[in-house]
Amino acid sequence: MTARFPLFSLFALMALLPTGAAAQEHTLDLGRRGKVTLFLLGDWKPTVINMAGQYDVSFAPVRDGINASGTIKVTFPDVDRYDTKPRLKLRVEADCAPYELQSVEGKARAREFALSSGYGFYCNFTDAALRGKKAPPGEFKVISSGKIRLAPDVLMEVFIGADSFSEEAYQQLLGAIEGMEYRRR
Repeated sequence: MTARFPLFSLFALMALLPTGAAAQEHTLDLGRRGKVTLFLLGDWKPTVINMAGQYDVSFAPVRDGINASGTIKVTFPDVDRYDTKPRLKLRVEADCAPYELQSVEGKARAREFALSSGYGFYCNFTDAALRGKKAPPGEFKVISSGKIRLAPDVLMEVFIGADSFSEEAYQQLLGAIEGMEYRRR
């Protein structure tokens, strides 16, 4: 049941959406390390850069007026430094420390991604300077930053920026990450 939960959630979410809404499918071929498939609801423009076997994927909204974006960076570490959840959680909180002083939250508190493969954590932050104000395009009121360990040699860095954690664009990006499928070869 656990392995099918994200896919089940994706189908349940699609059933609730208006007719015509479809999931975009984006597959990253990681060679001998497997494949990652992301399912993204809504209308997003992906940009994939494969440089020396390292993937940088960014998602930008197609429609004007949506102030959100997401990025995923896939790397292949030689040494598995995050072989336990506590180690990865500590690393995510340490990496997010620079956001603490500028945020409403004031502290990096890692939350666990709901994944069907691997494990990961992310921290949420609200920009104190933009609280109660409209964010200029390309600047975000809220961000989520984290890491996902899919396998000992497959690590993802994740970033989502938006105007609100509850807005549709943010939820679509988070859903694509949590609903992704990873298949090892």
